[in-house]
Amino acid sequence: MKSLSLTGLVLLAVSALLFYLTTDFTVEQIRMPHIMGIMGGIGIGLIIGGLVGYVSKGSAIKQEQKRKEYKQLQKDKEELEKQAAEIAKREAELRNQQNQNPQI
Repeated sequence: MKSLSLTGLVLLAVSALLFYLTTDFTVEQIRMPHIMGIMGGIGIGLIIGGLVGYVSKGSAIKQEQKRKEYKQLQKDKEELEKQAAEIAKREAELRNQQNQNPQI
């Protein structure tokens, strides 16, 4: 977003320079076409800014969901590892009991 703001400021400076070079810069010389051009530029800037903001917010939300899913998968993996260790421990105990009592 910072790079977009910097790009916007550079384009604004270029447009101000072009306006200064092509106009006498007196109030009488600024007419309706100038105002229409300014308003059109603002409108286009708002449209492009809205689209870029929408896209960047969507990608940020997707990244956050991926992070949450990854953390959940890590938790599930830890739980499964604990369960597997507990099952292995129980099997070892059962084998020890069977070795001690061969009648069973």
